[in-house]
Amino acid sequence: MSKKMVLTEYYELCEGGVCEDLLTENEKTEIKKGKMILTGKLQAADQKNGNDRVYPEKILKREVKNYEKLVRERRSLGELDHPEDSVVNLKNASHLVRRVWWEGKDVMGIVEVLNTPSGKILQSLVESGIKLGISSRGLGSTEEKGGNTVVKDDFQLVCFDFVSETSTTGAFMIKEHADTSVFTKADRINRALNAILAD
Repeated sequence: MSKKMVLTEYYELCEGGVCEDLLTENEKTEIKKGKMILTGKLQAADQKNGNDRVYPEKILKREVKNYEKLVRERRSLGELDHPEDSVVNLKNASHLVRRVWWEGKDVMGIVEVLNTPSGKILQSLVESGIKLGISSRGLGSTEEKGGNTVVKDDFQLVCFDFVSETSTTGAFMIKEHADTSVFTKADRINRALNAILAD
């Protein structure tokens, strides 16, 4: 019997590209007033990630559905860097996940950077063009199956944290801007390539 442990996964965050069609009018107004909002991929099902783990779609769908309750209640906080435990420490909160949804096998999300000490560090890093990862944190155990390390049914999704390491190619969180003209042709090409590679 395998022991339940903290499982963390990493997805890459970068600046560049626009997902305005994903934003509500209220979110667009908030961006114009200076709020930092990030969009992109949070997690993926049925794919081996950089940590050599596979999250079965059935298990991940259940946990995302449970996590949506935290999102609705505005309790879906995350931290800047993973702590050693499975509890979200309020003093280290840097962001709030505002929405989650599925696109095929990918869990997508919209994240608001908070005006907290950790949130200000996160905002400064993003504005400086530093590539960061978005990382799921959960509790669960794994088993070897078909040459893969598969997350078992006891998995519980805790939150999504920002980290410096990455594990999934093409999984980008994107800073939303009020002025879309800041994006270069290269930014738009990179976004299109990422979308093609994700298919």
